[in-house]
Amino acid sequence: MPLLDPQNWQPRTLSGPRYTVTEPATGDSLGTVVLASGADVGPAAEAAHAARSEWARLPHFVRAGVLRRAGDLFAAHTAELRDWIVRESGSIPGKAEFELHVAAQECYEAAALASRPAGQVLPSEAPRLSYTRRAPVGVVGVISPFNAPLILSIRSVAPALALGNGVVLKPDPRTAVCGGLALAAVFAEAGLPDGLLHVLPGGAETGAALVADPRVPVISFTGSTAAGRAVGEAAGRHLKRAHLELGGNSALIVLQDADLDAVISTAAWGSFFHQGQICMTTGRHLVHASLYEEYVERLAAKADALAVGDPHRAQVHLGPLIDDAQLAKVHALVEASTGGGAKLAAGGTHDSLFYRPTVLAGVDDDTPAYAEEVFGPVAPVRPFTTPDEAAALAARSSYGLSLGIVTRDAARGLDLAERIPTGIVHINDQTVNDEAVAPFGGVAASGTGARFGGEANLEAFTDVRWTTVRGDVAPYPF
Repeated sequence: MPLLDPQNWQPRTLSGPRYTVTEPATGDSLGTVVLASGADVGPAAEAAHAARSEWARLPHFVRAGVLRRAGDLFAAHTAELRDWIVRESGSIPGKAEFELHVAAQECYEAAALASRPAGQVLPSEAPRLSYTRRAPVGVVGVISPFNAPLILSIRSVAPALALGNGVVLKPDPRTAVCGGLALAAVFAEAGLPDGLLHVLPGGAETGAALVADPRVPVISFTGSTAAGRAVGEAAGRHLKRAHLELGGNSALIVLQDADLDAVISTAAWGSFFHQGQICMTTGRHLVHASLYEEYVERLAAKADALAVGDPHRAQVHLGPLIDDAQLAKVHALVEASTGGGAKLAAGGTHDSLFYRPTVLAGVDDDTPAYAEEVFGPVAPVRPFTTPDEAAALAARSSYGLSLGIVTRDAARGLDLAERIPTGIVHINDQTVNDEAVAPFGGVAASGTGARFGGEANLEAFTDVRWTTVRGDVAPYPF
């Protein structure tokens, strides 16, 4: 029996307009959802606030059981949910299966969190027991994007629920099903009590109302840096925590001793995986001058050999960009770059939303596709002559999310990484990696630091409460 029934996949009535769920590869309609307006946030937040107290008081193993069952359901419904991710977000099947694997693992890891919010016994000057414990924040607002819709929703929703909170989730309308309604269906089937999880697909107005609602003390936002700045500013005005995972322009440094036979596949994956629509995408290839010409040639040949097309109906390496607006942005950056002197070594063309993997050589600080986050399948390549120059180039960015370094000397790679501020580093790997057990987040314009995985989730979705207990009422001088 299908988990998602398009005739009954929104159990509560929302007040926004009807929205056609579109397959970017074909433009076909996959169904219709009703979007949430700003007016829908208050009732959802109130319901989650009312439901979360009883949920938080349940024994930890009860909450853990719901999360484990949710993980099992993601695995049991892989075929159905994979097709939704492929068709709604333009993912190739392998990427969709990876999202489902991570979603299940996020639920299993969250289940283990349910018994972990322990505290500390503290020394005290008074005759009393003094201790801390972690308490759920209450209601968590989650705002998630279109590019990895299931992962980027579940990695906040699962730990927030496991730790005793209610959740209001606002997925991007373009991926309302696989980024929102699928989660609601899974958790309902897993036995999550009514009222704890509310899915409100909507636009900026809905997100602003979620950030402003006084019953939502914590916002978990994943999206662009520009939008993240607005969310962080609004959250600051309302004196609430905002965990921001934002954009990137991550560098892959290829040192002089690198094995080009091994590195080209890694480099291509870093820039072209999911059409480059990943915050960790390799946006800058920094290659030692002695390898530069061959690297550009071989990366361009790899790009030319990759198949681009409909991932639901053909075996391809790249699917479509998400929509016309994203296509226009990507192509404008490529054209501005070549117009400014960059050499087009591969790609630079598109058929509808299918953009060819693109390699640019001869780039510098002023090349738009090198200096900015493209969010498309574009690989700008730039030479360097010394490790000092490589470190300086990699660090010369407003972003600080992920970093890859390729070298036969891992210790040398680690030493170089120490000089480049990023939240994530991979030695002898490209920049796109994710695991449910690992902390994830960036610095500078890439966000407010690690907020996923283990201890980071405890920090994100609980408050530390200080408690003291005396045997007798405390005496005072007056």
